[in-house]
Amino acid sequence: MVSIEDVAQRAGVSTATVSRALSGNGPVSAAAREKVADAATALGYVVSSSASSLASGRTKNVGLIVPYLARWFFISAVEGAQQALMRHGYDVTLYNLSGGGGERDSVFDVFLQRQRIDGIIAISLELSPVEVASLHALGKPVVGVGGPIEGVRTLTVDDVAISRLATEHLLALGHERIAHVGGSETYDLDFHIPTNRRVGYELALREAGIEPRPEYFTSADFTIEGGYHAAKQLLGNPRSRPTAIFAAADEMAIGCILAARDLGLVVPRDVSIIGIDGHELSEFFGLTTIAQYPRAQGEHAVDILMNELRPGKHAEVPGNIPLGYDLIVRSSTSRPTG
Repeated sequence: MVSIEDVAQRAGVSTATVSRALSGNGPVSAAAREKVADAATALGYVVSSSASSLASGRTKNVGLIVPYLARWFFISAVEGAQQALMRHGYDVTLYNLSGGGGERDSVFDVFLQRQRIDGIIAISLELSPVEVASLHALGKPVVGVGGPIEGVRTLTVDDVAISRLATEHLLALGHERIAHVGGSETYDLDFHIPTNRRVGYELALREAGIEPRPEYFTSADFTIEGGYHAAKQLLGNPRSRPTAIFAAADEMAIGCILAARDLGLVVPRDVSIIGIDGHELSEFFGLTTIAQYPRAQGEHAVDILMNELRPGKHAEVPGNIPLGYDLIVRSSTSRPTG
């Protein structure tokens, strides 16, 4: 059986250096780390997780908490975080709260209390003060993604600014009759994303001297099907038909494109459509979108957490770290005709 001493002898370093290099705990030069990795691979040496945990006090496991998984955005963010954690040698425990009922209470009151993780990343989950206090009591670093959380370092998305930019793009093209497909109340629980995106939409209109029309707003469930049915209602009456639609998510925007086509309308000649997310299907549909890079958000959260977990590292002061976004213009938007 290959031992740590065998790896050290082959790499020409001390056993302490091997331990630091393979565990990620403590300073090791890039050259020494590469020698150790090559020696471990050549000898087929695998670090014992139990021995490593006893020596370092670490489980090499991070908890990811998400409100849903059946949406592209959350899957992408989780994938980005999971891949980044693997590169750092960490396992992942995923807590999906979409089941409703007492799942959320169980996660915070039972599962996290078992302390089988080194840190927590909460994706698009607005933690309550009680939940934050519970996590801090564990002595584990916490990183949030999506919106401000008091007492937690959080990567924040400015949903008001994003939706203003989307609406301003349509206004700049000359559209005035702009409809909005927003999220239903079901999705307004954490960080109030649907509400904030509607606020940004209405702010942009009012700044352009246009009063939002109630009949130009409808809600859906952040799915292609939901966007399809919402757009059918908005576009079905030719006398009050908007010339543009801003959907609060790309999947709903794609549904709007399909609905327009089924009604015999040409996008963007008859109606321009824009969404938010940068969905993997947005390019296929020629969808103009505000890309917010969920996979990169997950990776960024891991970078912050790994920095917090460095030996001897003092905890960072909680605060908000703004996330970037980009307007990606494609063929689904153009100047209104007529």
